[in-house]
Amino acid sequence: MTNTDEQWRKSSYSKNQGQCVEVAELGRCHAVRDSQHPELGHLDFSSGEWFGLLTPIKQHPSALNQ
Repeated sequence: MTNTDEQWRKSSYSKNQGQCVEVAELGRCHAVRDSQHPELGHLDFSSGEWFGLLTPIKQHPSALNQ
């Protein structure tokens, strides 16, 4: 699968402040990159890792504001 810009979507938390990440499903992994510097590459997460990352965030969203 090729890595095209059409696959990436911005975080809903970015609110056009310029400090945001983009996520994409790339085959069997989930990827995260800095939207301001996509040329620097991305981080890959397996489905298990992605679930492990998002579960506590969804359970405690107020922790993101600290």
